[in-house]
Amino acid sequence: MGYDARPRAGREAVVLFDGVCRFCSGSVRFILERDIGGRFAFAPLQSPVAQKLLQQRDRSPGQMDSLVLVENGQCSTRSTAALRIVRHLSWPWPLLSVLILVPRPLRDLCYDMFARNRYRWFGMNEECFIPLPDERERFLE
Repeated sequence: MGYDARPRAGREAVVLFDGVCRFCSGSVRFILERDIGGRFAFAPLQSPVAQKLLQQRDRSPGQMDSLVLVENGQCSTRSTAALRIVRHLSWPWPLLSVLILVPRPLRDLCYDMFARNRYRWFGMNEECFIPLPDERERFLE
């Protein structure tokens, strides 16, 4: 039986992230702590679940090295994904969502510059992000 790409009960969106990137893993912790309503589920991009989610939405899993938000059946990537995530976090983080008004090519240029350097600046983990026991229900397997 194939993976059902719908988030688990109560989860409205799935955040796909680079599971070996220390900055990305830290970002997941940041979201977990500020996602009061439990809106988001998570999966590392390296996982079979993430690969399946991307394939189901006609995205090439091998080319996705960016933050991905799967929400309402659509995939958002890069700066758009980040800004759509922050709008659902606890105050004051939704204020950053106003940056969606900046033209996407400019936002993504900044995102890409940061993303190219994230391993050098923050390092890599030896293995994919491992959630704490009380966080496991938020991660797709």
